[in-house]
Amino acid sequence: MARTNTRFVEAHNQLLDLCDSLKVGDFLPSENALSAQLDVSRTVIRSALARLDEQAIIVLDGRDKIIIRRSRPADRLEGPPVLLSLEELESRFLDWVLRMDVPPGTALNVAQLSKEFSVATHTLQEFLSSLSRFGIVVRRPRGGWVLDGFTTDYAVELSDFRTVLELNSVRQLAALPPEHDIWAQLDALEQEHLSLLTRIDADFHDFSPLDEKFHAAINGVVSNRFVKEFQKIISLVFHYHFQWNKSNERERNESAIQEHLTLIDALRSRDADKAEAAARRHLATSKQTLLTSLQTHHHAS
Repeated sequence: MARTNTRFVEAHNQLLDLCDSLKVGDFLPSENALSAQLDVSRTVIRSALARLDEQAIIVLDGRDKIIIRRSRPADRLEGPPVLLSLEELESRFLDWVLRMDVPPGTALNVAQLSKEFSVATHTLQEFLSSLSRFGIVVRRPRGGWVLDGFTTDYAVELSDFRTVLELNSVRQLAALPPEHDIWAQLDALEQEHLSLLTRIDADFHDFSPLDEKFHAAINGVVSNRFVKEFQKIISLVFHYHFQWNKSNERERNESAIQEHLTLIDALRSRDADKAEAAARRHLATSKQTLLTSLQTHHHAS
C-alpha cells in the first residue's frame, strides 16, 4: 500500500480503537474534532477515514461516518520500522551473538541481519566496517562479512591494553571528591550486583550487561575519546567472546560479581594502591577467562 507514512498508520489504528470503543451504528465525530483529538491534519484524517470505508469498517455518507462493524487484527496497519542508531545496534548485535551462540567463522547475511536488527542495510554495513578495524569481522574477497575469531596474541594484546586504560581510570576515580556523580553510580551498581547474587542460579546470564555497565562507569570518569572508543571493543570481546566457554559459567559470573564488589569497596576507601590491586586481580581473571575461551573453541593459534 502506498500510504505507509507514520502519521497515517498511527491515525488509522487510533481510529480503529475509537470505532471499537463505540457501538455499531454510532457516528464518528467531525473531521475537525478527530483532527484535534488525534493531533494530525485533516488531510491525514480524511485518508484514514477513506481507508476505513474501503475496509467496510465505517460507511461514509456525506459528512456522516457510521460504524458498521468491529475491527479485526488484520485490519490494523504496520508502520515503517523504527530504525536503530549505531549505539543501539552494538547492543543488539552483542545480544544476538550471546543468545544465539554465533561461532567464529560464521558468514553474516547483511540482508537478513538488517531485518533482524531493524536497521538500514547501509547502517549495518557501516557498523561491520567499524568492527573490521579491530579484526572482529573480516570482509570476504567477493563481498560479504564473516565473524572472525581471535588468536591468543590478539587476546593478550587486547587484555594488556585494557589493563593500562582501566588502571588509569581506577586511580583517577579514587581521587574524585565525595560529591562526584560516580559515587552514587557505584552505590547503585553495588545494589544491582547484590540483587543478582540472590538470584544467580537462575539469572547468571544477566551478568554480562551488568559487567559492561560496571566497567563503563569506571572508565567513564576519564574524559578521553580513545577510552570511549576502546570501551566498544571491550563490549564486543570481553562481554561475549569469553562466554563461548559455557563451562562453569554460573560459577565464573558469581566470582566476578564478588571481585566487582571488592573493587567497589576499595574505591570507596580512596586508597589508590588498594583499588589498583583489586582492579588488577579482576582484570587478570577476565584475561584468563578470554584465553580459556579461545582454547576451548580452538582459536588459540
